[in-house]
Amino acid sequence: MVVMGLSVPPAAVTREFTSLYVEHDRDEWRALAEAEPLPLTLTEIERLRGLGDHLDLDEVGTVYLPLSRLLSMYVANTQRLWDAQRRFLGSAEPKVPFVIAVAGSVAVGKSTTARLLQALLSRWPDHPRVELVTTDGFLHPNSTLIARNLLHRKGFPEAYDRRALVRFLAEVKAGRAEVHAPVYSHLVYDIVPGQVQTVRQPDILILEGLNVLQHGTDGTGRLPKVFLSDFFDFSVYVDALEADVKSWYMHRFLKLRETAFRDPTSYFRRYAELSHDQAMATAESLWEQINGPNLRENIAPTRSRARLVLTKGVDHTVRRIRLRRL
Repeated sequence: MVVMGLSVPPAAVTREFTSLYVEHDRDEWRALAEAEPLPLTLTEIERLRGLGDHLDLDEVGTVYLPLSRLLSMYVANTQRLWDAQRRFLGSAEPKVPFVIAVAGSVAVGKSTTARLLQALLSRWPDHPRVELVTTDGFLHPNSTLIARNLLHRKGFPEAYDRRALVRFLAEVKAGRAEVHAPVYSHLVYDIVPGQVQTVRQPDILILEGLNVLQHGTDGTGRLPKVFLSDFFDFSVYVDALEADVKSWYMHRFLKLRETAFRDPTSYFRRYAELSHDQAMATAESLWEQINGPNLRENIAPTRSRARLVLTKGVDHTVRRIRLRRL
């Protein structure tokens, strides 16, 4: 059996998910929130949908509305536990955000998942303030990557300022009144100098990115003393077969060639003039040299660390939901 491009014995896959997760199909999962009204319109959903993603009223109602209900329960119970502990200890510490991590490959749809969860969770009455931060802002600037000969490794663990990311999460979880995250521009393919995203004690913080479930290293090959996952209250991994993710990536590249790449300020402006065949060859090369290896070596191995796994089919719809046993 091939899972995320890796050859894994079927028995090993069965043992992994039998021991760690409870699996639900679409019908079972939909029934968990069938009495809940969908708080988003089709127009709102279309604004949240990423390029190439399949997202409609049925998909949101079937998959993401039940997930938002489950997450709302986790948030409420975590807040009650925090309040009980605070009263027991006689502590005056402020309430801290519930942190949700969303992980997965390039082009698998994790950004759409994160945006959709932000929109749905903000509609629940107990936690209207939901912030979304991406780990792209914690990439080293291109100048640093070039100096370290790592520009071709953008997206790999070593391309991120892990200390800054850990510091950001630590400050969020410490209840700081304001915490700042750097801003990344996909148009110019770099950190925007002097621009920050300010996070002010939200009820929920969603952290989305390739690397959120990776263990990382301290630059010497040693494991760090503090992991990003130490700060997470819940984590979601968006999963699919590597062949499907590659196909979605190449389709997205062709779409970007006709849209964003044509912007004169785009870092990828040179790709806009490629013929169809040239664009396909370029996308294939980028996948085989960068995104495919990163998926196999660094991203897919973190799947079993997630609290919940959304597994997509070839049509980009979620076919199975696996929830880790308590």
